[in-house]
Amino acid sequence: MTVFSTDALNPGVRKRELLGWAMYDFANSGYTTVVLTAVFAAYFVGAVAGGAPWATFAWTAALSASHAIVMLSMPAIGAWADRHGAKKRLLVLTTLGCVVSTAALSLVAPGGVALAIGLVIVSNVFFSWGESLIAAFLPELARPDSMGRVSGWGWSFGYLGGMLALGLSLVIVLQSQAAGKTAEQFVPLTMLLTATLFAVASLFTFGLLRERTIPSQNQPAGNLGSAWRRLLGTYRRAKHYKDYMWLLACAVAYQGGVAVTIALAAIYAEQVIGFAQQETMVLIFVLNIAAALGAFAFGYWQDRIGHKLALGITLVGWMATCVIAALTTTKGGFWYAAVIAGLCMGSSQSSGRAMAGLFAPPAQLAEFYGLWTFATRLASIIGPLTYGAITWATDGNQRLAIASTAVLFAVGLVLLQPVNMARGRRAALATD
Repeated sequence: MTVFSTDALNPGVRKRELLGWAMYDFANSGYTTVVLTAVFAAYFVGAVAGGAPWATFAWTAALSASHAIVMLSMPAIGAWADRHGAKKRLLVLTTLGCVVSTAALSLVAPGGVALAIGLVIVSNVFFSWGESLIAAFLPELARPDSMGRVSGWGWSFGYLGGMLALGLSLVIVLQSQAAGKTAEQFVPLTMLLTATLFAVASLFTFGLLRERTIPSQNQPAGNLGSAWRRLLGTYRRAKHYKDYMWLLACAVAYQGGVAVTIALAAIYAEQVIGFAQQETMVLIFVLNIAAALGAFAFGYWQDRIGHKLALGITLVGWMATCVIAALTTTKGGFWYAAVIAGLCMGSSQSSGRAMAGLFAPPAQLAEFYGLWTFATRLASIIGPLTYGAITWATDGNQRLAIASTAVLFAVGLVLLQPVNMARGRRAALATD
């Protein structure tokens, strides 16, 4: 049996197209791993902002600003892409924007807080737009009963890309430190490397992935304003998609906790547990291995036991992760938390994306994934910004901040309970 099996795909979808779709996860994961998690986040707090008490809050505020932009714009962009059959065209533009702005991060030096914040906002907006657009291809490729494993293939493949980018960055860091160079000298090289890998790997996506959405023939061509009006109509009809709306509410809670891990894991490891930068990079590398295994295995498992139960199990795992991370005082103890977090990260991300695909009407995929992006970006504001505010208000008590993150996962678990998978799928097909 091959990893990418055709029995999981819709009629007419070829394996090379699935490979092209998964390659985008491979391409863009270096951005989250190197820029948002392992390297630039810690560089911003420790070097660019000089370790100031407000540095962690400034980092989370920059990410929150980017998520707010995406939250307000992506649903309308998705509706516009559905109407014009333009998901792939927009994906090319967003990728170019993220690649260029990531490369520009190499220009950030100690003291350049404004430049760093501006470029992080721009690059993360482009990244998030692209992430939403590529997710909207999933229901076109996968059969409904195989949505979990196909989503898991993409996420696990993506973590391999993150490991490649991080592994090469680690080589740069170790060689530079051995030569007596400072972070100001080697961090820019990791930004250029990440941008290059993103650009090269995404070419496979653009060459292999087809645009299947047919432009709407019964509505005028319209602009983003008309897309927003259509989107507001979807909100007004929300009672027909009650399970999708419960899923969005659940995502706002638990994705906020996931966002804390992505944005602040390196900062917590170095400033609270005492990891050196190269130790943090190895930690994140192992976390990516665990996440790849979790996404791949849970993808098959969730198709078997049910998406809702699989997601619920991972949320319990996330709560355990937060408690361990808050209580441990040793590097060894934090390693346990990181491995559990990795397994839960891959599986929870994959489960949520698959469930959103099952609840999305086939004619409104980009629009409904735009709504999904709205929820996840709202979560990405609530989670890290709350963490940063607690840290600032308690004079740097990050243990309390990470412990409070467990509450987000608990709320997500409660909001997951009303979701009815069969009813949500029927509503999506009835709309189509």
